[in-house]
Amino acid sequence: MTDTGERQFDLAERTAIFAERVIELAKTVRLTAVSSPLVKQLVRAGTSVGANYLEADEAGSKKEFRYRISLCKRESRESQYWLRMLVKAIPEAAEPSRELWKEADELTKIFGTIYRRSKGNEK
Repeated sequence: MTDTGERQFDLAERTAIFAERVIELAKTVRLTAVSSPLVKQLVRAGTSVGANYLEADEAGSKKEFRYRISLCKRESRESQYWLRMLVKAIPEAAEPSRELWKEADELTKIFGTIYRRSKGNEK
């Protein structure tokens, strides 16, 4: 979402904003033996969504495009998982994590749709 509440349809920008928001959340979490690995995994997954989207956008073949899009979907789903685990470990993180979880869910659906629609175009 942009500041005006409009949906962001530029996926490169949208995934970059998602990654930035994940990083901002990670910076607020008090690191413990439990939270530290969860935060690391969340940051890896959350920042990988956009990186893989950029790779998909530059793919040299339909097969490579589909593979990169599938990674985007997987990383956004993984982000949801790590957000859930982070909230379990640090209940105070629930509120800031909620919007990120929703965005990761939307991204998962978007990339799933792109993947399915690109299926017949492999060659």
